[in-house]
Amino acid sequence: MLAHELRNPLAPIRNALEILKMGGIDEAMAGQARTLMERQLQHLVRLVDDLLDLARINRGRVQVRKERVNLAAAVARAVDTARPEIDAHGHELIVSLPPEPVFLEADLTRLAQVLANLLSNAARYTPEPGRIWLEADREGYVVAIRVRDTGIGMRPELLPQVFDLFVQSGRSMARSQGGLGIGLTLVRSLVELHGGKVTAHSKGPGKGSEFVVRLPVLPRVPERELPRTGDDASGASASQRVLVVDDNVDAAESLALLLRMGGHDVRVAHNGPDALAAAAAHLPDLVLLDIGLPGMNGHEVARRLRQQPGMDRTVLVAVTGYGQDEDRRRSLEAGFDQHLVKPVEPGAVEAIMAAIARRSAMQQAADR
Repeated sequence: MLAHELRNPLAPIRNALEILKMGGIDEAMAGQARTLMERQLQHLVRLVDDLLDLARINRGRVQVRKERVNLAAAVARAVDTARPEIDAHGHELIVSLPPEPVFLEADLTRLAQVLANLLSNAARYTPEPGRIWLEADREGYVVAIRVRDTGIGMRPELLPQVFDLFVQSGRSMARSQGGLGIGLTLVRSLVELHGGKVTAHSKGPGKGSEFVVRLPVLPRVPERELPRTGDDASGASASQRVLVVDDNVDAAESLALLLRMGGHDVRVAHNGPDALAAAAAHLPDLVLLDIGLPGMNGHEVARRLRQQPGMDRTVLVAVTGYGQDEDRRRSLEAGFDQHLVKPVEPGAVEAIMAAIARRSAMQQAADR
């Protein structure tokens, strides 16, 4: 089943690549191929992330970093994540939140993951075109978040098992809905780590499903007392000097090309010594540095970069396939400012560059 689900997205990606390699295709066809590749890549990334999260949960290594979170922010992030799948199935999504802000003590990323998983599950098991609702209501000191749909529903005997590992509704060899059957297992585990509870309801086959997440609510405080959270990535960042370091040539060159298309001055290195030499000559504003380099690894490169003259204000970002808490701690100790997990979202890099541009503008204003 795992092999089947991991190979499924690879087939359309390969087909789309072959289409793009052909001569004489128009822009509409090329755009369709690119959209298909992006959608399938996102699906593949989610499968891998779910598998990793499941392994961490089974080993008791999942940690939630709780802070004061506005429920609306988590819902917006979840909708952004699930929107491509919902739109691909032609479903209508209706979101309804309380008129007053609802604040939770939660990990924003994990809470958004819970809601995105429920939305994706609804999209997958709802015949096209269908309707999906995401609604939230205060119930005293608890908020009830409901995700319901007009989908295939569930048999009564399945309801007690629906959050168990590898359980799917109506699984068959055709596997038209896809997925590994672990999304709801992750939902239950993450909700419980937040001190909440999730339940499933259905009136039977063909009558849709409803999942209800109940979480404790924090008391309201005046808006002026709320801390500012999150990075403001709005606005285009000014042209910056960037050094990309990765021994995977395709990964390095494709990221460099993307940055150059954004107007940035980009250099590329594929090993530690070349990275140190390029940094000394280039004095980059930002270094995107792979950890798993041959010979001198990324941690050692970062430590040496911090010792080079003129590199004290350079932002060092670890770009790696390792994303556990211990990996992030080691990156910070080596001198990195941030730690991004592959495949890196372009928006995450844009947010970092926007922050660098703002800092530079503030420094210039101060110097004047």
